[in-house]
Amino acid sequence: MGELSASGLKAKLTSHFRAPPNKAVRIPAGSGLYLLIKPGQKPGTGAWVLRFTSGGKRRDMGLGVYPEVGLADARLAAFEARGAAAKGQDPILSRSRAKAAAAVVAGTTFKAVAEACYAAKKPTWKNPKHGAQWIGTLEKYVFPKLGPKPVATINSEDVLGVLKPIWAKIPETASRVRGRIESILSYAAATGLRPSGPNPGAWRGNLSEILGAPTKMQAAVR
Repeated sequence: MGELSASGLKAKLTSHFRAPPNKAVRIPAGSGLYLLIKPGQKPGTGAWVLRFTSGGKRRDMGLGVYPEVGLADARLAAFEARGAAAKGQDPILSRSRAKAAAAVVAGTTFKAVAEACYAAKKPTWKNPKHGAQWIGTLEKYVFPKLGPKPVATINSEDVLGVLKPIWAKIPETASRVRGRIESILSYAAATGLRPSGPNPGAWRGNLSEILGAPTKMQAAVR
């Protein structure tokens, strides 16, 4: 008997739709992977399950719902899980930890990261006034717009939304605000709270192409 194909899987699901099972049915997809169909389930759907052995114990790991997760994707996920188990890892526990970490990242706001960045920098500032100004400008100009946003989602458009209204009016302060935003986003990337890569608050090759130079803006408003 050959390996289950995508068309073969659909044919089996069609047959079960025509004659609904009165108990759970497993459609094998090879190497411990199967599609589980339960009585009363929506026709044409099923749950992917991988049965594997870890630490001498049999484990069942859910890999998503068909058809949202297709046969090829389910096999890839099963291959990765079996590989992890072969190395002595627990793929179910690893996935749970990854989801928990992702939830932390998704729920971490710009304000929370800014405050953590401020706390990290504070001991290095000899002048308390500088620290007060650093957090004060954020509270006044940045937090009202970016504060509640997940730091992982902040982009250049968000940063520009803060800077444009103040760039010509108070260019010196606006320039400092930009630098502080850049610093906070760098801190977030360094601590794993946003993807590494181009910083949306960076000046050269980024905001410099949209905003006028602060010195020129300062001269213009005098």
